[in-house]
Amino acid sequence: MKALNIGIMPREQFQRRALLIASGKLKPKRDEPKIWFGSIKSLSQVLSEQNMLLLKLICEHQPETLMELAELSGRHRGNLSRTLKTMERYGIVELKRQRHTIKPIAKASQFTIHYDIHCA
Repeated sequence: MKALNIGIMPREQFQRRALLIASGKLKPKRDEPKIWFGSIKSLSQVLSEQNMLLLKLICEHQPETLMELAELSGRHRGNLSRTLKTMERYGIVELKRQRHTIKPIAKASQFTIHYDIHCA
């Protein structure tokens, strides 16, 4: 299982950075984060204690369906589905569609967070 390299950067700064990359004026380094959050608060919502416990359940029990994960976690399936879709957008989990079910798969279990306040 891989470690995710996550960065925190204010939206305006991220937009400037994206424009520089698009124009060829900036080339990202290989070890730079590929996943970015606009604030520590937004990161903490995705990597909340409750969500990390959910990720641990997926790693340890490898449930075959969302229903099985809902039973393991004690969470309602609708709430669980929304949470996992958010985590999937950030590459933390994969929701593998199988016939009539969805199997949650943990894609990351370690996180490296980069946060630079850019002091002058």
